[in-house]
Amino acid sequence: MAALKLVCALLLCILVTAPMTNAITCGQVTGSLAACIPYLRTGGRAPPPPCCNGVRSLNSAARTTRDRQAACNCLKQAYGTIRGINPNVAAGLPRQCGVNIPYKISPATDCSRVR
Repeated sequence: MAALKLVCALLLCILVTAPMTNAITCGQVTGSLAACIPYLRTGGRAPPPPCCNGVRSLNSAARTTRDRQAACNCLKQAYGTIRGINPNVAAGLPRQCGVNIPYKISPATDCSRVR
């Protein structure tokens, strides 16, 4: 719960101070996926609906290569700061939500190769 509060506080700070651009921001990424944190730690039958709604929203927002690379880098950054994420659950999250993304959610992903 503390991690979720931290993500929400960071999101608010980023949204307040972020310049207005068309590129996806880490604030958007963490905000979209905040509801997924408990699922990413424990797994289960299926991600909760708010989590999948965030995954779908983020996927829809990432229309360009630049957006997808930015989202990938933000995911890697969040992956490193949120403790207890199950790597297999994280890698399968898009599929569980019915979304196809062009890269694996993993700290080992080379985001510069995402197209």
